[in-house]
Amino acid sequence: MISKKGCIGVVPFGEIPSVALKTITDHIHRILGLETEILPPLEKPSYAFDKRRMQYDAAIILNRFKSLPFQNYLKVIGILNFDLFIPVFTHVMGQAQEGGKYALASMYRLRSDSAGNQPSPGEILDRLAKVVLHETGHLFSVPHCMNEECLMHFSDSLEALDTICFSLCRYCAQYLKDFIRREVGNATSVSRAYRSVV
Repeated sequence: MISKKGCIGVVPFGEIPSVALKTITDHIHRILGLETEILPPLEKPSYAFDKRRMQYDAAIILNRFKSLPFQNYLKVIGILNFDLFIPVFTHVMGQAQEGGKYALASMYRLRSDSAGNQPSPGEILDRLAKVVLHETGHLFSVPHCMNEECLMHFSDSLEALDTICFSLCRYCAQYLKDFIRREVGNATSVSRAYRSVV
């Protein structure tokens, strides 16, 4: 059993379907081998709403999120259902500081594509899980990958996101394994995570 210091906290902002939170925690546990805990929800981040863009500024949310006391958790991921942006992009599906502790993932853009096609609920949950796993990889200092099937490949569209597999290439898997081992401090607690990704 991993202590909370080796646990990923999952924090909903506003109302997030319980099935979405369960999907996220299941994938973090299955793919990364890390324990998770769903934490109490935070309020809608109205402080980050940009009236000109009619979107929410991910950097402002992340900065406020980082000020909250989650000392007992290894990493903390906020889950939102709002349209996020950063100034250099029209929108983002997730945001994390490489090597940091806090990340965000949004469901908002996962519900349809540029052609207006409506995915199934299962497809939306798969997309969300991929975004969360990708941002979690960044929290463990794993950069973007050139392999188009690797979870750490940069996805600039839903079509690209759908191409990604639920696995890491062998280079990213080893890199992630090393950083998790270093941060958790107990190799035996995370070793099983890599049966499916190496």
